[in-house]
Amino acid sequence: MTILTVDFGSTFTKGALVADDGTVLRTASTPTTGPQTGDRRSDILDGYRVLRDLLAAPSDARVHACSSAGGGLRLAVVGYERTVTAEAGHRVGLSAGAKVVQVAHGPLTATDVARVRAARPDIILLVGGTDGGNANVLLHNAARLAKAAIGGHATRAVPIVLAGNRDARSDATSVLETGGRPVIHADNVLPEIGVIAPESARRAIREAFLRHVIGGKGLSRDAAFGRMVEAATPDAVLRGVEVVADVRAGGDVLVVDIGGATTDVYSVITPEGEDATLHKDVVAPLWHARTVEGDLGMRWNADHVIEAAASEHVLGGVRDADALRSYAADVHERPGSLPSTDVERRLDLELARLAALVAVRRHARPAQPTESPRPLANVTTLIGSGGVLRHTDDAGRGLVLGAVLGDHAGGWKVPRSARALVDTGYLLHAVGLLATHDQALARVIASQIS
Repeated sequence: MTILTVDFGSTFTKGALVADDGTVLRTASTPTTGPQTGDRRSDILDGYRVLRDLLAAPSDARVHACSSAGGGLRLAVVGYERTVTAEAGHRVGLSAGAKVVQVAHGPLTATDVARVRAARPDIILLVGGTDGGNANVLLHNAARLAKAAIGGHATRAVPIVLAGNRDARSDATSVLETGGRPVIHADNVLPEIGVIAPESARRAIREAFLRHVIGGKGLSRDAAFGRMVEAATPDAVLRGVEVVADVRAGGDVLVVDIGGATTDVYSVITPEGEDATLHKDVVAPLWHARTVEGDLGMRWNADHVIEAAASEHVLGGVRDADALRSYAADVHERPGSLPSTDVERRLDLELARLAALVAVRRHARPAQPTESPRPLANVTTLIGSGGVLRHTDDAGRGLVLGAVLGDHAGGWKVPRSARALVDTGYLLHAVGLLATHDQALARVIASQIS
């Protein structure tokens, strides 16, 4: 049985055709949707059908898909304290593949509710209190959300993933359901101070995404789209990175995915020594984690990359900073543009270098001054992803990824000895999707990322 894995992106739909022994037969990408014709609205499956033709996929190929189209998964987090449960919820939301669009903490006020509504979340993650701890704020916030006019796509109510104090779960559920809110339960993301438990909430967010969000975004008139999508793309990619780390004999792995709108960073770490035994931070680190930098994109946010690089004092090393600023402003206005000259390709790579450098610094540094930096010194594999890296040569890839591995002035623990490579076939999403169904097959595909 041939397997087709598909990633529906907002701009491009990517796919891999895989034999049942794990051999990658072909990979391809195509614009997600075609132009509108007359009064016919473009459909996300238009690009999918083109992709199938490009890959010569058999009609009976088994399909597994993920999606970040339509803005991906937008999540609001409502917690108790900013540096405790709200921060834990934020980290868990990112690890579940969400774009965290709003974080509120403490007893919700009318202004807080208005901000959550304005953020247009697809899902709300409601957390608060350790198990057996304070339940008042969680119950107060449940009551506020039950009454709030926070609508989802179309006319659907925004679902609530409830992952707070387990002793208050029953009462909070009753309050939310009385207000007509769909509720999905998960274990407490912060069962006790210094302990973070992401997996149950990740599963619940995934369930809410598939049950309530995918069908409600209006991306396709065909119910087949909803049936084939199994996860948000960043969720699938993180699972793929976990498999890659396992295949590489437990070696720590760092991934930098440079996109048109964001730069995502993933890391899978096996803590050692003091990091493995002590909980020095109020919210313990997630050893399998993702961060998303919404201001660091190669197109929609290109001008912000320049601003961020200047703030990090890394713009001074650019050979022609004025030309780079001009190029960034130009592609920001024309997000569909591709570099067509040697000069533009050089500037595009410089933009990617700065985006990667700043994004990894943010990923690696502690979220709070009292916390510890992310221990990345034992990373053995750095994987680059994104069109800018897939479509350049080895020298271009070395420029971007070498900047990360040589960032000894960045204030983080740079890997002591890491090999840099690029996911040229865009296989991380395929590995993550298949890991749920066939771990052995996923491992075979992961071994082909080299």
